[in-house]
Amino acid sequence: MAPIRDQSPTALPEVHGHGLRLRPWDATSGADVETWLCGMRDPEFRRWNTPLRLVTDRASARESLLARAQSAVEGTSMSFRVADARDDTPLGHIGVNEIKYHLKVARVGYWVLPEARGQGVATRALLLATRWAFAELGLHRVELDHAVGHDVSCRIAERCGFAYEGTLRGAIFKEGRHDAFRDAHLHARLATDPEPEPEASGGPRA
Repeated sequence: MAPIRDQSPTALPEVHGHGLRLRPWDATSGADVETWLCGMRDPEFRRWNTPLRLVTDRASARESLLARAQSAVEGTSMSFRVADARDDTPLGHIGVNEIKYHLKVARVGYWVLPEARGQGVATRALLLATRWAFAELGLHRVELDHAVGHDVSCRIAERCGFAYEGTLRGAIFKEGRHDAFRDAHLHARLATDPEPEPEASGGPRA
């Protein structure tokens, strides 16, 4: 697939389904910058994720969104704002990252705003983004990893048909550090795997 050339927020398509609207983040939108900042500063996000470049204020949040827009231009990563399809209330983020077209593989990551948790947002967004990645990017495999101990992410992955494939030793940064590492669980789904429905399994929803 050729890289996307337009760097505007309309460079990526909108994706609709499961009661959600996924659209590109807009670094020129104050509301988007504020939502991104809230998500990246959330203590629960920081407990399980340590970005290479921390987002601590509006300036760094905008810079982070601009970097993601550039990745979309280059075709290496596609980042979506997750919102309620009815009123466009922001709910979180999902990204299809580390896209390798020659291998037909990518890695997905997501977070949900604190006030939107418990509504199945992550499950629905992951199903929607994965379907889009297979259909529109022509991928064969989508991977997902999370820190060992993050049981909620483990359940979401399994609920969305991402089979557990093993433990990656020392694969991600420890909480709040760039000089120490922790293990991660690897999950993956293939384009040939069946797609479950959001309501296919019970238990706590995220």
